[in-house]
Amino acid sequence: MQKVFCVLAVAFFLFPAFAGATTFNDVPVVDANCAAKVAPAPDSHARACALRCAASGFGIITSDHKFLKFDAAGNQEIIAQLKASTEKNHLRVNVSGEIQGDTLKVKSVKLL
Repeated sequence: MQKVFCVLAVAFFLFPAFAGATTFNDVPVVDANCAAKVAPAPDSHARACALRCAASGFGIITSDHKFLKFDAAGNQEIIAQLKASTEKNHLRVNVSGEIQGDTLKVKSVKLL
């Protein structure tokens, strides 16, 4: 009985760490300043524009054309990847994290 209780207790405390994890694969990443304007055709958004507007923050355009912004850590990571990239447009990422309102608390992000 104690073993079962211990297993349940551990599972109960670990569950919140995994409860909100969401993964998005091959989704457009854009700056917040241009998100509404480019939502209908986000792949045409230029990397140069995204870097000029980096201070506004970044996020993804979901399949239903909504903007989900990144937290501060996600913004820092994607800025570094965009600066290192040679892509001119068609900026897409694989990203995972926890959705909190209209923000994605980024656990990992990879520019494709």
